[in-house]
Amino acid sequence: MRLAVLDIGSNSAQLQVVDVAVGAPPLPAHCVKEPTLLAEELRPDGTLSEVGLDRVAAAVDRAVSAATRLGVDQLYPFVTAAVRDAVNRDEVIDRIEAESGIRPQFLSGEEEATLTYFAARRWYGWSAGRLLLVDIGGGSTEVALGRDALPDLAVSLPLGAGWLTRRFLAADPPTRKQLKALRKHVHDTLAEVLERLRWEGDPRRVVATSKTFKQLARLSGAAPQRKGPFVRRELTLTTLRNSIPELVSVTAHERAGLRGIARSRARQVVAGALVAEATMTALDIGSVEICPWALREGILLRHLENVTDLPTLPLQPLTHDSAVYPLTTPGRRPS
Repeated sequence: MRLAVLDIGSNSAQLQVVDVAVGAPPLPAHCVKEPTLLAEELRPDGTLSEVGLDRVAAAVDRAVSAATRLGVDQLYPFVTAAVRDAVNRDEVIDRIEAESGIRPQFLSGEEEATLTYFAARRWYGWSAGRLLLVDIGGGSTEVALGRDALPDLAVSLPLGAGWLTRRFLAADPPTRKQLKALRKHVHDTLAEVLERLRWEGDPRRVVATSKTFKQLARLSGAAPQRKGPFVRRELTLTTLRNSIPELVSVTAHERAGLRGIARSRARQVVAGALVAEATMTALDIGSVEICPWALREGILLRHLENVTDLPTLPLQPLTHDSAVYPLTTPGRRPS
């Protein structure tokens, strides 16, 4: 069976196609990306403009056509914070359905955090111990912490790189006053969950997902994506801090010429870098490892858990008859 996930986000609608095999990882057979650029079309009242509605509907329609052409049997389409939090989100979903014939699902921020953590846990395995995950998206930032398959704590914060850019960084490059206001907002928002994160205990491994972290790591010298997913990539707090002065001092056009910075994200990478710095500083994190799996893989992995052709093991219940073995002497049968 061929499955696909369609992730409709602030920058693009991304289709990831996987051929299902029991016990195999969800490695992509095909990937298709259609630009949405919704951050440019969000009005001050929180609604997406008509141009934004047309753009996202057309992007999804092209992605669905690609899924049909690629022989996808089942498709899971979903929207992230850019559409989920829009005031006119129902209108957006209706327009997408009218254009493409599919109706995307909503995932809450906590569900996104849980599924992304689930993917990271599968990637690193049980030996990773207590795992802390940070994901900076366009509309929100997700944080999850735990030692099991599902996190003990999963939160979503209104600290998306695109959303913060629209609210705080109107100038290009941003002014010192704008950067100061953004840093204060990020610090105050993180303060709401810091005590809970500290209460859960120190993680053994800290990982990061999302395009923001991948670009910041690449800017700091990490291996390019063409080297494959099995190359270790990390971002240290020191190298991140060293990169920020250059990011904030140039325009988005100039930023797009820096190593690893995509043109479509060059405007919002400043806000993403400040969120990453503030989070790592607040949680006393010296470095994060970049995890190649994230939300889309988490969705596929949860589905694959329910697909199995393995035989049922002949497990038998074990009963204890206290009349036969009375508990008179612990650890010994009566003589």
